[in-house]
Amino acid sequence: MIRLLLDMGIAQSTGHYLRTRGHDVVHLCEQNLERLPDYQIVTKAKKEDRTIVTHDLDFGRIVALSGRSIPSIITLRLSDMTPTRVNSVLGIAFVEATQPIERGALVTITDRGIRIRALPIDTD
Repeated sequence: MIRLLLDMGIAQSTGHYLRTRGHDVVHLCEQNLERLPDYQIVTKAKKEDRTIVTHDLDFGRIVALSGRSIPSIITLRLSDMTPTRVNSVLGIAFVEATQPIERGALVTITDRGIRIRALPIDTD
């Protein structure tokens, strides 16, 4: 089970799907946090030990520049962002990337596949 925080660009139905797969999921919309700034979303995810699922590239940048190993970020960069497609690729990603996500990682999912970068990012 992975604890997840879904950003506003992710369908609430994806949250329901992930819950049926045994994950602990919170969607920002469910907590009336639609306008929470990105850096506060990162702080919330870190405090609650949640991985952020988003299509916004800013989250990966914020975490990478922080030098921290948490929270993990899953960034979806798909040409088809329908809930059906998102749910399918997330199901595959959790099989391949659960351990890196639990340790701290930036996971990017594209139409070509999954890229995993361990956190913290080496800036040297």
